Amino acid sequence: MIEISVEGMTCTACATQIEAALQQLVGVRQASVSYTERKARVLTQAGANPGRILAAIAALGYRAAVDEAATVGSAEPIARPDKDDSRLHIAVIGSGGAAMAAALKAAEAGARVTLIERGIIGGTCVNVGCVPSKIMIRAAHVAHLRCESPFDAGLLATPPIILRGRLLAQQQARVDELRHAKYQGILHSTPAISVLRGTARFQDGHTLRVELVEGGERILAFDRCLVATGASPAVPPIPGLKDTPYWTSTEALVSDAIPTRLAVIGSSVVALELAQAFARLGSQVTILARHTLFYREDPAIGEALTAALHMEGIEVLVHTQASQVFHDNGEFVLSTHRGELRADQLLVATGRTPNTLDMNLQGVGVKLDQRGAIQVDQGMRTSAAAIYAAGDCTDQPQFVYVAAAAGTRAAINMTGGEASLDLVLMPTVVFTDPQVATVGYNEVQAYQAGFETDSRTLSLDHLPRALVNFDTRGFIKLVAEAGSGRLLGVQAVSAEAGELIQTAALAIRARMTVQELADQLFPYLTMVEGLKLAAQTFFKDINQLSCCAG
Repeated sequence: MIEISVEGMTCTACATQIEAALQQLVGVRQASVSYTERKARVLTQAGANPGRILAAIAALGYRAAVDEAATVGSAEPIARPDKDDSRLHIAVIGSGGAAMAAALKAAEAGARVTLIERGIIGGTCVNVGCVPSKIMIRAAHVAHLRCESPFDAGLLATPPIILRGRLLAQQQARVDELRHAKYQGILHSTPAISVLRGTARFQDGHTLRVELVEGGERILAFDRCLVATGASPAVPPIPGLKDTPYWTSTEALVSDAIPTRLAVIGSSVVALELAQAFARLGSQVTILARHTLFYREDPAIGEALTAALHMEGIEVLVHTQASQVFHDNGEFVLSTHRGELRADQLLVATGRTPNTLDMNLQGVGVKLDQRGAIQVDQGMRTSAAAIYAAGDCTDQPQFVYVAAAAGTRAAINMTGGEASLDLVLMPTVVFTDPQVATVGYNEVQAYQAGFETDSRTLSLDHLPRALVNFDTRGFIKLVAEAGSGRLLGVQAVSAEAGELIQTAALAIRARMTVQELADQLFPYLTMVEGLKLAAQTFFKDINQLSCCAG
């Protein structure tokens, strides 16, 4: 309890005014103000800053001072600022893309930040996600081109010898380099951010109890808190699976061997990227898809990618689930309605589960959805006033660029600004070959949003870049609003689809029509020229155009 002497009150209305202002302060549990005693008595959360209370009273035109003799301190040990008590204190739980973006933005705004990490600094993307997977996928792509390419008639193929151990060492060296440069080094050079190694759990709406890695615990009071704890590979409840040495993506990416036979359970991004990579590095791969590939997307996407995988010898079993998994004598045995499937290794890639357990989130008023993801608004606010969340632990899409954007906006809002994240035009890329890239609405989504649509699909045998590459797998599809012709969405399956999708996003953002898109200058013999050609199909028979017709 903090007791404060207040001078300048002239009536009970003054006391009521002060009391109302104090009740709104972060960290204040209860406040009462007496006009006759000229006193304010404030019950605070552990670690609350008395200076802010005095400033709030002074802002109303009164003089205030803490009565040290009458003030009763908290019996709990509290973590206090090392130097400057007056700065806003923000706790950030996690150290991945969302956490780092938020911590840096908050520090830039003048806040003091305590970043809490229980494991390795850097989160999923740099350590066990985007970075190592794209390195492995690129190595597999090079291996594939050495084995087979459209130019083998004149460039004789020479299948490479795969030295997985050396590839892994190269991959992990780059991971370590980026983790140090983009995470550890930046944290070390930012004085406003301190790092606490341990596991955090909410004690109340303004206090964390941190179980320290080195032993013991620490009570940490905060003004605002960002939960950015990420997600972990989900494991389906298949009988027998948990008793086997299956892989998730984490183990697959650091394996020093390429299995002869690999079974993959899953049909979305991680499953397909890694399935193709292992196949190109020498595995005989079978994919078990509960539905079809990318069944939530335009059906043409799944069909095109299934065909491409089949061409590489990858078996795709759609509408297939494992009902039982055994592991015996170094072999996995999966029971399905198609019969038994045997493999030397099993990769389970069926999505990711938010890391929100054992944090007492619901105990402090933070609402979770059925998956355990934290529900946030466009400003990354949770249902608890001082607690924000960003990244894969929330109900937002699980992409690192979404997480980083969300973390930045959360920091702006935690430090008194106002920012929101609009995900309507979120571009997505899947790094298979051909790549899959989308932005905006597909036809079904546009219909659900109330639009009547007019769509066109460009097969890549009409795209000069694809023709000279001798690789016409895939398509580019434009979804437009009927009547106005305004571009609503783009879906692409092609080589380097990820490099053209941002152009599509900008066109949609600019509310361009397909006619305006068709009228733009695009450099000849590029994949992005496919957007122009696809737009031209709304008005012309492109079979009748010269190769570089404007």
